[in-house]
Amino acid sequence: MNPAAAPCLDALAALRRGTTGPLAAWLHAHLFDHVLPFWTRHAIDDRGGLHTCLNDRGEILSTDKWLWSQWRAVWVFSRLYNRHGRNPAHLRLAQHIADFCLRHGWLDSADGWALLVAQDGKVLRGYESIYVDAFAVYGLTELYLATRDPAHRDLACRTADAVLEKLRQPYDRIPHFPYPIPPGAKPHGIPMLWSFTFAELGAALGDERYLRAAAQLSADIFRDHYRPDRDALFEFVRLNGTNFPAPQGTAINPGHVIEDQWFQLHVLDHLADAGLSPVAPTPPREEIYRLLHRHFELGWDRTHGGLLLAVDADDRSPVGWAFADTKLWWPHTEALYGTLLAWHHTRRPEFLDDYERTWRVCLEHFVDWANGEWRQKLNRTFAPITDTVALPVKDPFHLPRSLMFQLELLGQ
Repeated sequence: MNPAAAPCLDALAALRRGTTGPLAAWLHAHLFDHVLPFWTRHAIDDRGGLHTCLNDRGEILSTDKWLWSQWRAVWVFSRLYNRHGRNPAHLRLAQHIADFCLRHGWLDSADGWALLVAQDGKVLRGYESIYVDAFAVYGLTELYLATRDPAHRDLACRTADAVLEKLRQPYDRIPHFPYPIPPGAKPHGIPMLWSFTFAELGAALGDERYLRAAAQLSADIFRDHYRPDRDALFEFVRLNGTNFPAPQGTAINPGHVIEDQWFQLHVLDHLADAGLSPVAPTPPREEIYRLLHRHFELGWDRTHGGLLLAVDADDRSPVGWAFADTKLWWPHTEALYGTLLAWHHTRRPEFLDDYERTWRVCLEHFVDWANGEWRQKLNRTFAPITDTVALPVKDPFHLPRSLMFQLELLGQ
């Protein structure tokens, strides 16, 4: 363990004694002194947007812009402004990235957003992913809360309304890059991300239409993807919600499920704040906490530690998910926030245990003490890999979001 990790370990020990201040101080320093400087030092492109095709040393590998990452960065810097100091530099950067997306990314022909553009804004790949639309709505929503510019609100709504129409078709026909959908299958990712995105938009605008759409998608997750007889949530089911054949049909992505469970807790909060009820069979909060811990245990590597990207419900090999035995940064960042959130509300010791063992793995293997930020792609034994997993980017999203949410939970 790097000696620089000692203050975090001390802060975790203090948390067990009931003191949150040291951990909040360490998280704040880690975010503002270790993570964010990597991006402001290496990634800002004067021609527009943010460079995200970088290696761990901050060297630019490509000047292409994946709007998936650009809109997520808009959310990050908008949230920093809104909830963490109201630093005008953060808002300027959010607007700088958003302006590039707004100039070059919208496709009238698709009523949605391009996937990839060149540094000069030329569209290189068009409408290929409904997830880019989700991140655009997410980023525009948080930016609107910062600017109150009606143009940001209106474009978020235009994107969301177009998606409501797109979701009426069978899910295997919906552009879904970078995760291929087997013919006849329905993926967990669409209701997972859009339940949360619609809930965020509906809460920001006080619009029950989006909140009700979120509630229905949440119900779809638990009706179609959760199997009580297996006590697991599967990534692929048939279009009618029944079991999909192995290996895709028995693949479990623990990081997705952990992230989704805290999504669903936020959705329930937004519904409650609006005086709305969840839609059956959405379970009560206690069951969501339990499912979060259950999938943490399913994904934890008993041999080497850390969360595997994917596992098979029947221990088949190979797993029906690419790079299943890798250890990526993002499931661990989602586990950090999810387990802290569950512990915060329940005070059950297993959640604090999960939180601490995740931090120990991250401090030892993911935190890049030399270059700043975190290493994002490791193999099962925690050696760095250079393979493209999903997108060829080093993404400024999961880590700063997790750190911000942890700070907000601790009252800082």
